[in-house]
Parts: sequence; C-alpha cells; structure tokens
Amino acid sequence: MQSTVANPDKLLSAPRIHPAGEVSPSESPKTPGKMSEAQERVCSAWDAEGESAVFEKCDAMESEPQEGNVEYKLMLLSPSEERLEHLVTQMLWRLAEGQGEAIYEIGVEDDGSCTGLSQGDLEDSLATLRTMAGRVNAHVTPLRYIQGKKGNCAEVLVRKIPEEGCFRDLRVAVVGNVDSGKSTIIGVLTTGRLDNGRGLARSNVFRHRHELESGRTSSISQQIMGLDLDGKLVNDGSLRDYSWTEIVERSAKVITFIDLAGHEKYIKTTVTGMTGSLPGYAMVVVGANMGVLRMTREHLGVALALKLPLLFVVTKVDMCPPNILQQTIDDLSKILRSPGVRKMPLVVRSEGDVLSASRSLSNDHRVAPIFLTSSVTGADLNLVRMLLNLLPPRTDPEAPGSPGEFHVDDTFQVTGVGAVVAGTMLRGEITVRSNLVMGPDSLGKFVPVQIKSIMNKRLPVAKACAGQSATFAVKKFKRSQFRKGMIVADAALNPRACFRFTAEVVVLHHHTTISNNYQPVVHCLTVTQSCRVVGIKDGPMRTGDRSSVDFEFLYRPEYVVLGSRMIFREGRTKGIGRIVAITYIDGETVTLDEASTLPSKESKAEGTTLPIERAAPLRRTAPTKTERLEMSLHPVASECA
Repeated sequence: MQSTVANPDKLLSAPRIHPAGEVSPSESPKTPGKMSEAQERVCSAWDAEGESAVFEKCDAMESEPQEGNVEYKLMLLSPSEERLEHLVTQMLWRLAEGQGEAIYEIGVEDDGSCTGLSQGDLEDSLATLRTMAGRVNAHVTPLRYIQGKKGNCAEVLVRKIPEEGCFRDLRVAVVGNVDSGKSTIIGVLTTGRLDNGRGLARSNVFRHRHELESGRTSSISQQIMGLDLDGKLVNDGSLRDYSWTEIVERSAKVITFIDLAGHEKYIKTTVTGMTGSLPGYAMVVVGANMGVLRMTREHLGVALALKLPLLFVVTKVDMCPPNILQQTIDDLSKILRSPGVRKMPLVVRSEGDVLSASRSLSNDHRVAPIFLTSSVTGADLNLVRMLLNLLPPRTDPEAPGSPGEFHVDDTFQVTGVGAVVAGTMLRGEITVRSNLVMGPDSLGKFVPVQIKSIMNKRLPVAKACAGQSATFAVKKFKRSQFRKGMIVADAALNPRACFRFTAEVVVLHHHTTISNNYQPVVHCLTVTQSCRVVGIKDGPMRTGDRSSVDFEFLYRPEYVVLGSRMIFREGRTKGIGRIVAITYIDGETVTLDEASTLPSKESKAEGTTLPIERAAPLRRTAPTKTERLEMSLHPVASECA
C-alpha cells in the first residue's frame, strides 16, 4: 500500500487512504479493542518473522514540519554524549509543542522519504530513543511498523510521564442531529461495554429522568475516558464501573466528552455548551441511516465559526443498507469540500489513516477524518480511541503562577460546603491562596472572594490550570449571588465589565435585513444575553454580508474578552464574529490593536499591572489577520441554515 505523499492536495488520491465515496464491503464486526492490540500484533509478527514480516508499505511522507510535535529521524545509532544531549534538548522542544506528547518517525529522512533500516539498526535506534525519553521522564510506545525502500520504519509515540495528581485533558464537544447516537457512542467509549441496541449505553450518560424516558439529551453533561501511558483504556468496565477519582489517578491522559443536545428546541443549550465549555475539538456524529440533516449542518456551522478541528463519526452502520450508507458519505463529502468549509474527507480504515489524520488535526486541520462505526458491534471504535489518544490538547502553556481567569457556567448549593461554582479555566492558574475577585454583578462591579477548595474531575487538587474544568467552593457567598457568565479572576488582571462592544461579523442566514435595534441573543464564552444592535458601519446587512457592528447588552453588564469569538442568533444561528473593541462602563474604549501593544506578562513580574484583559490562550481564539480574512463563511449559509 502507498503512504501519504508530499503534496497535501493528493491525500485523497493516495492508494492507502480510502477517499470518501468508496465504501468497501463490510468487514466482520470488531469488538472495541484496546489501543495495544495493534502494537502487540505488530510486535509478535516482528519477533516471529524478523525482517521477513509483512508490514504496511510506505515510500514517502510529507516533509518534516519545522513546528509541531512530529520529528523525523533516519537513525539513532550510538550517538556521542554531546550528540545525545542535543537530541534530548530537541525531544524536550517537540514535547513542549505537543503539550507533553510527540511522534517520532524512525527510518524517515527530513524530506519524508521512507528509507528504512535493518532489523538490528532499527532496534538500536529504538533503544537510543528510550534512553533519550528516560532523561526527560517520558515513555515510549511503538504505534506501528511500516516497510520502507531499504528496510523497515517505526512510528513511535513519546509521552511525558505526568506528575502525581496531574494529567493531560483533551476536551471534545460531541454534536449532531437528534437520534444520531451521540450519547450512546459516548457511553460505549467511556465504559468499554457495547450497546444492546435498546439504550443501555446512553443510560450511563443521561442526567435527568425525562432524558431516560425520551432517549434524548436536553442538558450539557460531561463524561471522561482515561488512557494510560501506552494508550490503553483505563475505565474498561468489563468487570466493574470505575469512579472518576480512580480513572484520573490511573490515567496519563483524560478525554472529556461534552455531550450536547441535538434537538432543535435545545439549540440554545448546545450553542452555550460549544462556546462556554471551551472544547478543543468537535466530534460530529451522523446517523448512517439518517444522513446529514439540518441540525447537523447547524452544529457544523457553529463548530466552523469557533475554528474547531473536526472529526466525523458515522454511527449505526450495522443496520444501514449499503446504498444509504454510500449516499450519507457522498452528502458529507460534498459539504466538507464546499468553498465555505474547505476540508478533505478521509474515511479511516487503518492505523495508518489514523496517524495521517492526527498529524493534520494537530497542525493545519485540513483533513476531516470520517469513522464508520457501530455501538452495537463495536466496528472501528478502536480507531476512534486511537485518534483521541494521539491528538494533543489545544491550550497554550503559560508560565507557572500566571494570573488565572475562570468562567462560571453553573452554580450549586452543597450541604455542608456552601456555594459551589463550576466552569472552565480560560488562562493562567488559580490556587486556594490566590487573591481573587468575582463579578460582574448587576452594577458591573467585582468584589473580593476567597476559595475554600478546588476540585477537578471530582478529585481534590491544589490548583486549576488553563483549559481545565473545575469547581470552586466559595467562602461567605450564597448561590444566589452567582450566575452563569460571571468570572473568578486574579485581581492583578483588573477585570472590568462593559455594556457595549464592537464585533466584525458575518451574517450566515437571515430572511430579511439586519439593521439598528435588531435584538439577537449573543453567545460569547459563558455569556448568554440578548443584545441590541446600535450601529452598523456599512448599513443594513443581509445574508452573506460582512461588517463592523456595535452591540449593547439589554439587561446587565458583562465581562467579555477581546479577540474572542461570538455567535448571535434568533432561533437558529444567524451570524458569527470576533470582538475587536470594548467600551467599558467607565466610558473607556479599548480596541484589539491597542491591546496587542500592552506590556507582556513578563513585565507584570516587575510590578506592571495589566490594564485590560487579553485574548484567551486557546489557539482557536488567537486573533490573526488570516483568520479575519477567513471569517467570510457565507458560502456555507445555504448548507448551515
């Protein structure tokens, strides 16, 4: 079989990658195996047959990326101590790029040529790689072996061993049309037990009684899947169910699934979950027997507006006729290739396809992998787990001790504890001893607050870091004093509330025109409130138009972040945009260009106070000129509306 070629535009034409639109005869049902099965199969073949073992053939890959967590090495044979120190430093840099994870291609040249090595040289190179990993407290896991031009190559995952109580958290929003099987596939992935076809798996995911009775999700819920250093499933519930505490303590990486509603009447809940939960990836679930329906397009449009990397899971392939499955894949491929989406569909059928998809999702996000699965037979669910195991978190690391910012999306009153707020860390880190403020209240003020304890994944922790979901037990406050959309932040950030802000927006769909006094509902991070349009730079707007629009909150001031993405809707999603200017309640206006010239975080350590908030550290909210030009998604309006 042929591997990926250097030209990314030829990914779909490469023989080893099954292009969307070609559906091979269905294979025998697969049990949702563990990640190590492929490794054990390859290793046993290697031990039994040596160089005569038949591996997947690969002549060339894409050239080695200068940035990212992928490193090509032709050989690592008996390096000197000086050379070894250089290689260790290089590994540290690759691990930092991948948030503690890196992919090493052994036997591959920098231009992507798969030259290959003999059995002895390959084993010696892997031994050197393990020595390098040992010096940086990392673990080496072979992913697969491939046949090169002159020998064999190895693709290896290097994962840094987490400190006690720490783990990597990958957040995935699960969206799709109602009855497509979102909750069911989450239940199967997180428990390791197949569904019985009558709702057994989804019963572990639902939060309310009426959800169990109707079989439909109406709220936002989170479920976790733990993976150890080798990528094996930790919470394999074949014998018993594991608690969240047990899963987190035994895991090197935790996948957090954010289960969202698919019914049209819960669109507000779904949009709030996608904007406020800060997911790093979006998993779009499509029922094979249902096809790509309107709400699937709606959720896809929201994910594109938030610049989330996409992976698609086609479920119920065991009960779908081949011609209907073919039509579903054709429709999905047509949407992905449309001018407003510009993705390359890739039907994943092997471990090699998973590695190709993980490299793209970690860098340019051009490839959209499509998995053909069944929650009843377990077909290809092991490939879904393998991809999630390889994907890196999408939060940029910050200096230890940097000021933290926590956005509240839910509140509770716990007997014996008091008020508890739940939400997501947008940036920095917060500890129990941090000097914090909470707000804004109805007058736009921030008041000092103290935290008694912090929990992450139901486990007591000493601090909460950027990208993590957490709960805070707050001293001397009642639940009624908190609401969704508030923040708990370090006082050094000097947070301020606003009534007005300006955003560069694109109208995805509207049946008439949008002019002054138009009142949509605006979603920005955890903020959800009705706003009034008080000014449009280029006059009234129609479907597909782009302009700078001034919004004003109707009921109370809110805390918004410069550079963050926002969605405004009226029933269905109407438009998307990016906040470029904020007018605070004291009358001061700050623009995105002015914020980029403010003192850096290093200057804060010297005593300089940051005067305004900065954009989130998540890569999807980093303001760039290229992303501003790509905001014009009006070609998708006919697909997403």
